[in-house]
Amino acid sequence: MVMNKTLTKKQMNECLTAQQGEMDAVYMYEKLAKRVKDDADKKAFARLARDEARHADVFRKYTNKELKPKIAKGIFVPLVYQVLGKKKVYPMIAKGEYDAADKYKHIIADFPEVETVMHDEVRHGDAVMGLLK
Repeated sequence: MVMNKTLTKKQMNECLTAQQGEMDAVYMYEKLAKRVKDDADKKAFARLARDEARHADVFRKYTNKELKPKIAKGIFVPLVYQVLGKKKVYPMIAKGEYDAADKYKHIIADFPEVETVMHDEVRHGDAVMGLLK
């Protein structure tokens, strides 16, 4: 479904940036799910990857563009996990989720569907931090 909204250049750039970030997160979580040792963590990251794919789709409906993930986070984060372990890496991942939620706060007036994405990002940050307990 394509949204019937004409976007300004600024809005299009915001949505494209958000969509790209979500796509990058999908790839990162998929790679983490394959790399982490704990089965609960594997399942959590696979679930988060699916959620991030749904988020990317929210923005795709506005941009009408198919984006591919940039692989940098998908390589870097699992590698850092391998070296530093989850106690160091998971808080960094959670911070990224919380930061995304903060970025979405200012666009939900123009894009109401993004509000659920914003709340999911906070939930994701909490879920990743919960894996440390």
